[in-house]
Amino acid sequence: MAQNLSTTAPARTDGGKTVIVDAVVAKVAGIAAAEVPGVHALGGGAARVIGNIRQAVGAKDYAQGVSVEVGETEVAADIAVQVEYPERIQKVAANVRSAVEKAITEIVGMKAVEVNVTVVDVFIPGDDEDEEARVH
Repeated sequence: MAQNLSTTAPARTDGGKTVIVDAVVAKVAGIAAAEVPGVHALGGGAARVIGNIRQAVGAKDYAQGVSVEVGETEVAADIAVQVEYPERIQKVAANVRSAVEKAITEIVGMKAVEVNVTVVDVFIPGDDEDEEARVH
């Protein structure tokens, strides 16, 4: 599912309408997913590399690894995560799904009809340090 930044979700009120852009929904979903215990990072390898560069210059992309499709009242989201070892992958994925659904409902005010979680990697503490030690 490709992230479409131009699609909006209008909501009618008595005094006008509220428009929530896809990027806002993706950011809310990304923050909720990142806060789940056992999630080490969001996104695949290339997205994490770009995210690390952004973070180094002080700009964090909270929607990294998240794509959404926003309708008038419903949202479908795809979330890519890296899970910490030895966390139970299915449990972490279920917790991500639950957290994202709750955030979309409570913060955005829309219904999450589908939240797909893709586990793209397992983070093993110490692997990065071992690689750095071998390089130096």
